[in-house]
Amino acid sequence: MKLRQLLVLGVASIWLVPATAREWPQPARATKIVFVAGPKDHGRPGRHEYEKNLSVLKSCLEQASNVKGIAVELRSGQVPDARELADAAAIVVESSGDRTPKETHAIFPQAATTDGKSYDAATMERLERFDALMKKGTGLVGIHYSTWVNNETGRRFWLDWLGGVAHYGQDDSKVRVTDWSVTPATPDHPVLRGIKPWTYREEYYLDELMPPDPRRTPLLSVTPSDGGPGGVVAWAVERQGGGRGVVTTGSDFHDNMFNEQHRRFLANAVLWAARVEVPRDGVVCQVTREPTGAP
Repeated sequence: MKLRQLLVLGVASIWLVPATAREWPQPARATKIVFVAGPKDHGRPGRHEYEKNLSVLKSCLEQASNVKGIAVELRSGQVPDARELADAAAIVVESSGDRTPKETHAIFPQAATTDGKSYDAATMERLERFDALMKKGTGLVGIHYSTWVNNETGRRFWLDWLGGVAHYGQDDSKVRVTDWSVTPATPDHPVLRGIKPWTYREEYYLDELMPPDPRRTPLLSVTPSDGGPGGVVAWAVERQGGGRGVVTTGSDFHDNMFNEQHRRFLANAVLWAARVEVPRDGVVCQVTREPTGAP
């Protein structure tokens, strides 16, 4: 048999093998990250724009020149049931707190609709399924007002997941809008790669409830321009079981999503929480401002 005929027969024999028996290289599965934006239920235009903020952050991660292999989903309202999140590497929430019935927290019912200490059986079942995700290693990022949890049971969950919480109570957290100097608190942490000190106008929460917790690492500290009190406003935790969490009490003003340092900090935090390697220089992306009236 001629060499040419042998080659043709050889190629044909490959295609006669059932597809299931062939070992074709499979593309790497993208790391799934779910963003959940609460409704804009209060505040002037340009403030507490949860969905707009997360839309910019999503665009940044998807278009970053030094980030590959992630898939970001943006959902509105409240976090879906944990059974829909089983394949998510991290969940990012930005919403109102649980303080008033007119507002919406991304995870918890409003405290005023409860006895302030517990939840009904159906809510507890849902939260326990979410808690199981956290225990198996799913990451969580809490941004700005979503860190405000007053219900005692909700607060215990949040402290376990994220190591600190803003609250109203005997020792209220403080809310301040001013010009802040922001400084990396633990510069060698991966979330702070590429982050340099910066100054801008922002609303930060101070005096959060932060019980002693060896899992917690401070990330950002702030000093106000008027000489008043500052403190730690962002931190990371590594939970038993491998789960990671990041909190930042800033990100009120939508314009700050176009501040490179602020945006990079958030993007780095999302990657780290999802157990994706943060680039050496931090996430590098360019974003454009949406037209007036865009979601």
